[in-house]
Amino acid sequence: MFSVLNLYFFSMTTLNSKIPEGNLSEKWTKYRSTVKLVNPANKRKLEVIVVGSGLAGGSAAASLAELGYKVKCFCFQDSPRRAHSIAAQGGINAAKNYKNDGDSVYRLFYDTVKGGDYRAREANVHRLAEVSTQIIDQCVAQGVPFAREYGGLLDNRSFGGTQVERTFYARGQTGQQLLLGAYSALSRQIAHGQVTMYNRHEMLELVIIDGKARGIIARDLVTGELERHFGHAVVLASGGYGNVFFLSTNAMGSNVTANWKAHKKGAFFGNPCFTQIHPTCIPVSGDYQSKLTLMSESLRNDGRVWVPKKQGDLRRPEEIPDEERDYYLERRYPSFGNLVPRDVASRAAKMVCDEGKGVGPSALAVNLDFRDSIKRLGENVIAARYGNLFEMYEKITGENPYKTPMRIYPAVHYTMGGLWVDYELMTTVQGLYAIGECNFSDHGANRLGASALMQGLADGYFVLPYTIGSYLSGDIATKPISTDHASFKEAEDAARERITKFMNNKGTKSVDHFHKELGKIMWNYCGMARNEQGLTKAKKMIADLREEFWKEVKVPGTDKELNPELEKAGRVADFIELGELMVEDALHRRESCGGHFREESQTEEGEAKRDDANFSYVAGWEFTGVGQKANLHKEALVFEEVHPTQRSYK
Repeated sequence: MFSVLNLYFFSMTTLNSKIPEGNLSEKWTKYRSTVKLVNPANKRKLEVIVVGSGLAGGSAAASLAELGYKVKCFCFQDSPRRAHSIAAQGGINAAKNYKNDGDSVYRLFYDTVKGGDYRAREANVHRLAEVSTQIIDQCVAQGVPFAREYGGLLDNRSFGGTQVERTFYARGQTGQQLLLGAYSALSRQIAHGQVTMYNRHEMLELVIIDGKARGIIARDLVTGELERHFGHAVVLASGGYGNVFFLSTNAMGSNVTANWKAHKKGAFFGNPCFTQIHPTCIPVSGDYQSKLTLMSESLRNDGRVWVPKKQGDLRRPEEIPDEERDYYLERRYPSFGNLVPRDVASRAAKMVCDEGKGVGPSALAVNLDFRDSIKRLGENVIAARYGNLFEMYEKITGENPYKTPMRIYPAVHYTMGGLWVDYELMTTVQGLYAIGECNFSDHGANRLGASALMQGLADGYFVLPYTIGSYLSGDIATKPISTDHASFKEAEDAARERITKFMNNKGTKSVDHFHKELGKIMWNYCGMARNEQGLTKAKKMIADLREEFWKEVKVPGTDKELNPELEKAGRVADFIELGELMVEDALHRRESCGGHFREESQTEEGEAKRDDANFSYVAGWEFTGVGQKANLHKEALVFEEVHPTQRSYK
């Protein structure tokens, strides 16, 4: 069933991507038709742990329970409805071609591979494009209130990196509405007793027995108690790690801990340096901020991005005539205009601000102007499309975007890196799966807008329910393992020892102090632009920060109660170690691709310049110890359908 071309041998391990043989368009169909199954009676004997309850985790837990598996689902929020998926605003892609504008499964596949700068695995991306059409039908059946045209058909709009309208949306609340759909499916299974929900619980350790993932250690965040939980398989759906930069569009609780614990137990980390900088965020206004606010990419459908042609022009935007405005995206990229991919738009915004043309008090912003679209369509149409986003902007800034252009600037948003997984979404640890944003698989070096929701729901509703059965079919004779097993005790002792170390530390500095310091290092040296000198400096700075953290961090309170500072301490400790790996990955990849922009590798026009001869692979990093250089393993990327070329959106 699997080609020998998909086996890559290295000194420490074998990376088997498990890509099925056959034509690209037939791989997923053939896989589903031939994969090993678990019969209904045996499913009732098997237990699966799902860590995370956002779109990926919630849909996976609901789908697996619907099939008959016993599911335990964990989230650190007080309800699955609080998952960060709720913050996704603009929409979800699907190749339905409702606009009859030339869209197709192949075009969605092509746009995604090209948008990711040819650093994604073709087979996974094509499967995602195929499954996208089913997602919309599933969500409509659940009652998700997608926007509709006058005649009642579902509406679509454009997003960056495409020339068709394929994005389904529910005003600026798409993530929230999709999450409520998944939550309703999850709640149904909780009511049936198929899912046991553990709110306010955080995974602190992965339990491995005889080389297989067999459970987790979780902390009850209200009582402080450590708990042992068994599962025949463990599914991580814990989101991305953008908060390593401190300031990001992520919810403040978003973290890398579940992924990092799995990484330290043998799961390879894929492409950790691939970070997406979103071009449409409200600019930083002061040191007091703890997070940044995203303004949906959908706004670039009707908003025009510009800066004054004259450096240091302090006039109000409405006082600057058209001939003195630089609509720089339309000028540089006439074919795509304001809807170029996120990495391209972000670098272009940074470039004009670096030239001294930035606007606003900090001069680190550009205008997003709706004047022309309001004249063309009317304010009522713009309000119907983006009203809640405009209201949010006005509440935060005190300015009316119907009258004055929004000010926006790039900010850390999504992470394309994550745990390495094969075609079946299994990590390098047997029985451990990673889905949604916490794996690396579908976006390459840059994610196209409206594809995060698509991947999360594709993995949870339509992919994992098939692939996990392939593994569990060989595990039906395994009886539930007692949590008294030595491996559970060992993992719990490790978690308890770390907590005790935090509580007994006699430091003088807060957790936030170290998180902010890490964020500054990461943003300055491993952010929108990176170079050899800066990354080398950052590597030393993070190592020094890690040493200082363990000497000087102070965690007040006790570990026997709700203690947010203790939660943050563990997460920041993991972020610091992750930061070291991200810098290492960025140092080794001496090319520019997507969101990874090495200043030494750019075209004459300042665009990312890939090095396909030397870097057309997934970098899979193996943990070797804190402060030790990780081992690099490579999965070669083979392109059968879309042959890499220099990206152009002109």
